[in-house]
Amino acid sequence: MTDVHHGEAPTALLLTLNVFLLLTAYYVIKPVREGLILELEGGAEYKSFMSGAIALLLVVLVPAYAAFASRVARNRLVVGVTVFFVIHLLLFYLASNVPTLRAQLGLVFYVWVGVFNMMLVAQFWAFANDVYDQERGKRLFPLVGIGASLGAALGAKVTAVLAEPLGRYQLMLVSAGLLTLCAGLFHWVHVRESARTAAESVPRRGAQRSSDSSAPQKRGFGFDLVFKHRYLRLLAAFSLTFTLVNTNGEYMLSKLFKEAASAAVKSGQIAADGAGNYLTAEYGDFYFYVNVAGVLLQTFAVSRIVKFGGLKIAFLLLPVISALGQSAFLLLPVLGVLRLSKTAENATDYSLNNTVRNMLWLPTTREMKYQAKQAVDTFFVRMGDVASTAVVAGAGVGLGLGLRAFALINLCIIALWLVLAGLIVRENERLSADPAPEGS
Repeated sequence: MTDVHHGEAPTALLLTLNVFLLLTAYYVIKPVREGLILELEGGAEYKSFMSGAIALLLVVLVPAYAAFASRVARNRLVVGVTVFFVIHLLLFYLASNVPTLRAQLGLVFYVWVGVFNMMLVAQFWAFANDVYDQERGKRLFPLVGIGASLGAALGAKVTAVLAEPLGRYQLMLVSAGLLTLCAGLFHWVHVRESARTAAESVPRRGAQRSSDSSAPQKRGFGFDLVFKHRYLRLLAAFSLTFTLVNTNGEYMLSKLFKEAASAAVKSGQIAADGAGNYLTAEYGDFYFYVNVAGVLLQTFAVSRIVKFGGLKIAFLLLPVISALGQSAFLLLPVLGVLRLSKTAENATDYSLNNTVRNMLWLPTTREMKYQAKQAVDTFFVRMGDVASTAVVAGAGVGLGLGLRAFALINLCIIALWLVLAGLIVRENERLSADPAPEGS
C-alpha cells in the first residue's frame, strides 16, 4: 500500500482505525439524513437551501472552535469536541420518540449533520497533520486514508441493510457508539506520540516547528489566518469551487432519485408511505458502491499516483473526471449515466482527492492546522453549498432550466477549478522548502 518504516505501524494503524470508525459513524447517519429531508415536500430544494443555514452557523462555530483550541491541549480539544457531538446524537434519538418533534426533525438533523461531518473530519486530519511531519505524512496518509474509505463503505452498507429492520432513528445510537470509540483512540494516539516526541533527542528532518502538543495553541479565530496567507486563501477558494461543482451534481442526482421514487409509488412497486425508506435504502446502496470503488483506489492507486506522479498529477485527476462525467450527462441525461459518473467522481474525491487535500496542510503551522483548517474545510466548503443554492434558485427555480443546464454550468466552474489547482501546487512546492509560511 505504501512505505512504512520501523516503529511507525502502531500509530498509523491506530489513526487508520480511528478514521475508519469516524467515517462509519458518519455514513451510518448520512443516508438517514437524506431520507428524512427528501420525504418532505420539495425535499431536493430544501437540501440546497439549508446549506445557507449551515454556513451561517459555521460563521459562529469556527471562531468558537478556534477560541477553544487556543485554550486547551490537543487531546482535550479532539476528545472534547467528539464527545460533544455524541451527546447531540443521543438528544436527536430522544427527540425522535416525541411525535411533534419528529415531524420537524428532517430539517434540523440535516443542518446538524452538515456541521458534524465537516468539523469532525477536519479535526481528525488536523490531528493527523499535527502527529506527522511532511516526510512521514506523505508516506503514511495513503494508509490512513484506507481507513476512511473502508469506514465509509461499511457505514453505507450498514444503513442499506439495517434501515428497514432496525429503523433509521436507532441508527443514531449506532453512530454515537462508534464516535465514543473514536474519542478513546484520539487520546491513545496523543499519549503514544507525546511519549515518542519527548524521547526523540533530534527532530526528524521536515518536522513542524511548533510547541509541545500538550500545550494550548496561539490564540486565533481561523478566518484571520486564512485571509492573512496567500496559500490558505487559495485553499479556501479551491474548497468553495470544487464543492460548488459537487453540490450541483448532488442536486441533480437528488432530483432524479426523487423522480424514481415517485415513479415507484405510481407503479405500485412501493407504498406511498414507504418513499422515505426507499430513498434511504437507495442512497445507502449508492454510497456503498461509491465507497467500495474508493477503497480500491485508496488501497492500490493513491500512494502510487502520489509517488510517481507527484501532487500535481494527483490533484488534477478529479476535475478531469468531473468534466468527463458532466459531458457524458449532457449527451445522455438519464439517471444511470449520472449515477455512474457521480460514483466515479465521488470515489476519486473520497480517496485520492481527500488524501492529497490533507497532504497540502503538512507544511503549515499547528495553528493553521487546527484553526484555519476548520475554516477552510467547513465554512468555505459550505459556502460552495451556498453558491450552489444560488444556482438552484436562479437557474432551476427562477429560470426553470433543466438538469442539462446544470451540467453546462459545472463545466464552466471546473475550468476555474483547474486554474486554482495549478496555483496551489506551485505554492505548496514553495512552502515545502520552508515549512514556516510567511504572511502576504
